[in-house]
Amino acid sequence: MPETVPTESHSIDALLPGEMAHKAERIGAAKARQDVLSLLTLGVLAGAFIAFGGIFSTIVAAGAAGELPFGVVRLLSGLVFSLGLILVVVGGAELFTGNNLIVMAWAGGKVRLSEMLRAWAIVYIGNFIGAAATAIMVFLAGTYALGGGAVGVAALATAEAKAALPFTEALFRGILCNVLVCLAVWLCYSARSTTDKILAIIPPITAFVAAGFEHSIANMYFLPFGLAIKGFAPDSFWAAIGQTPDGFAALDYAALATNLIPVTIGNVIGGVLLVGVVYWFIYLRVRRQG
Repeated sequence: MPETVPTESHSIDALLPGEMAHKAERIGAAKARQDVLSLLTLGVLAGAFIAFGGIFSTIVAAGAAGELPFGVVRLLSGLVFSLGLILVVVGGAELFTGNNLIVMAWAGGKVRLSEMLRAWAIVYIGNFIGAAATAIMVFLAGTYALGGGAVGVAALATAEAKAALPFTEALFRGILCNVLVCLAVWLCYSARSTTDKILAIIPPITAFVAAGFEHSIANMYFLPFGLAIKGFAPDSFWAAIGQTPDGFAALDYAALATNLIPVTIGNVIGGVLLVGVVYWFIYLRVRRQG
């Protein structure tokens, strides 16, 4: 007996998980087959969008340490960081971590492994270009000097902490992060409106930021921004904050590799195995077996 594939009806009700799985599969197949230039450009946009969330988060956290309870600062930082994924999903862009869900289309036989890996690679490169370029522009805009240098201090502290993470911690923080990011994207597949999407995105993204989990694309912004401040901020900035570049010893260019490698691996494990493959197994594997 042929399988009946759920279709989206003209209803204001949110899609049910089974319908979401089929939607994720269709969207994943379409993403994997986009042309190189479109994927790259959409990847650049997503990197910039996540960077906007990063700078928003840094500004909110700047100077708050000691003034507000730790959990409150983390909560506020996470809430505003949600801007990044909202821009990606609603505005339209391609984010490597969310695109890990293309695995559902691959597992369902809708795309080849080479097509999935190609899409991931192109988007990852685009994300790096967008995030790093935004970091440079934010530095040139002098944003680090806001609040008497408090924004720069917060940015340096964030980048230093990421650069100092041991491999295993970075890996598992990356896994946990992309479980939440991919769940946010997954929830958006149920949405019928822009409001639905925004409300679906905010809680998981706030949770991963508040918990200190690691997002590879966000780190493509945080690390270059911190490196730019450490290497090129004028003496007047260091005098204003009463510190020197030597106080951020772990933050160097090698950190781009020592952080991004384990975090990216962790993101893939979390998004692919713990979200994409799980939902494919629950809702789509019977058709594949048939």
